[in-house]
Amino acid sequence: MTVAVLSALVRPLVEPRLPDWIDARFYTSVEEMLNLAPDAEIGWFDLEKKEPMLAAIRSAEKLKWLNSIYAGLDFLPFDLLRARGTIVTNGAGINAITIAEYVVMGMLTVAKGYREVVRAQDRHEWLLDSPGKRELAGSKALLLGYGAIGKLIETRLTAFEVAVTKVRRSPGVDTLGPDEWRARLGDFDWVILAVPATSQTDGMIGAAELAAMKPQAVLINIARGAVVDQPALIAALAEKRIAAAFLDVTTPEPLPADSPLWSLPNAHVTMHLSGRAQDKMFVRAAERFVANLHRWGRDEPVEPRFDLDLGY
Repeated sequence: MTVAVLSALVRPLVEPRLPDWIDARFYTSVEEMLNLAPDAEIGWFDLEKKEPMLAAIRSAEKLKWLNSIYAGLDFLPFDLLRARGTIVTNGAGINAITIAEYVVMGMLTVAKGYREVVRAQDRHEWLLDSPGKRELAGSKALLLGYGAIGKLIETRLTAFEVAVTKVRRSPGVDTLGPDEWRARLGDFDWVILAVPATSQTDGMIGAAELAAMKPQAVLINIARGAVVDQPALIAALAEKRIAAAFLDVTTPEPLPADSPLWSLPNAHVTMHLSGRAQDKMFVRAAERFVANLHRWGRDEPVEPRFDLDLGY
C-alpha cells in the first residue's frame, strides 16, 4: 500500500475513486497534517499559509510525489525536493479559464470606466455620459507569458478583435522573442503579464519599461506582484505616464492599508481573487489528482510536472 496524505477538503471528491493500492490518510487540521506527513509517499499539503506546508514537506522524508493546487510554487524548498528525487505536480491550468476571464473583465472595466459607473450608482446619480469611451476592438495587446492562461487570454481577446502579440522564446508571426519585446512596448495599448514567478521574471517591468509604454497604455498583472517594480509603477500611475494598471497581484499580499495603490484613481486592485472567482477549482484539482494516481500506478508520467530547475 502507498500512503497518501491528503486534505479532508477533497475527501468527498477523491475517496470513492481512489485505487485499491492507496492508503489514504486525511487531515482536518495543521496538527494532523504535520503528524501524518512523515509517513507520506504521496502528499497534498496545500494550506493558505505557506509555513505549515513547508514544515510538512520538510518532515515528509518518504515523499515521492508532491501535488499542489497552486500554480506558482516559488516558495518550495527546491534543493530539498531535488535531493530527495521528489516529483512535483502543480495546479497549472486549473484556474486558467477564470483568470483569462478576469483579464477581459479588467480590460473592459478600464475601457468603459465601469468603476465610476458603480460609484455613480452608489451616489444614486444618473450619469449623462460614459466615463470610459475606449473600445477593445482594434486595440493592440502585448501578452507576456503563453502557458495555459496566456493561451486562453489570446482566444478571448481575439474574439474581441484585439490584435494580440505574444512573447515566446521562438519569434514568429504575431510573436516576439525575449530580447525583442522591450523595444516594441510603445506599440501596445495593453501590456498583460501572465508569466511564471522566477528569478528571470522578477522585476521585468521596471521604470525603463513603464517609460517605454505609451501614455494610453494599461498594465494588466495576473502573474505575481514581484514581476513589477511596484514603487516605479506607483510613480508612473501618480504622474499619469501610463493610463492605468489592473493589478490582481501586489507586493506584498495582502497589500498594506497605507499603500498608495489603494487610492490612486488609475489603479485597480483586485486582491488576488482571479483564481477564486469560480466554483470548480477543487473539482478540477481532484479530477486531475485521481487521473494522476492511476498514471502513477501504471508507472506513467504525472502531469503537469513542475520543473524544479526552471521554477515553473
